[in-house]
Amino acid sequence: MLTDVMIEDDRWHETGLEALSERAARAALSHLGLDPDDHEIAILACDDARIATLNAEFRGKPTPTNVLSWPSEDRAADTPGATPRLPEAGASGPDEELGDIAIAWDTCAREAVDGGKPLADHVTHLIVHATLHLLGYDHENDADAELMENLESTILVDMGLPDPYA
Repeated sequence: MLTDVMIEDDRWHETGLEALSERAARAALSHLGLDPDDHEIAILACDDARIATLNAEFRGKPTPTNVLSWPSEDRAADTPGATPRLPEAGASGPDEELGDIAIAWDTCAREAVDGGKPLADHVTHLIVHATLHLLGYDHENDADAELMENLESTILVDMGLPDPYA
């Protein structure tokens, strides 16, 4: 398994988060030419209170957010809009840890309702998004945001889901 999901908030059980996470992360890695079976991602399924604490601790922002990610290493590109330094296929052997993701039930559920989207689709998008963060993609500037959003759209459409940015 690519993803190891730890459910802290029982409301996540009704979403089938384990299967959604596995499918989304596999789609992201496969799209980038990486073998999902060679990697690991830990996912914490929590609530807004827990993610607000993590957001305060790691980003200095004491508010809830939908998803956070902690890459195992810095893979960011040196120039805006460039492709990050992805792991080399087979270079580190199987089970390279890509990093950790935390996802908050309350914020995700509220965003899905506000956006008129099925919760499963929104969560799938957020796991794809966070997986790309683990691989060095970001949205801190316009060029990086365009690259990342285009990837997210392509991956999700390939999965049979609507483009979240359309």
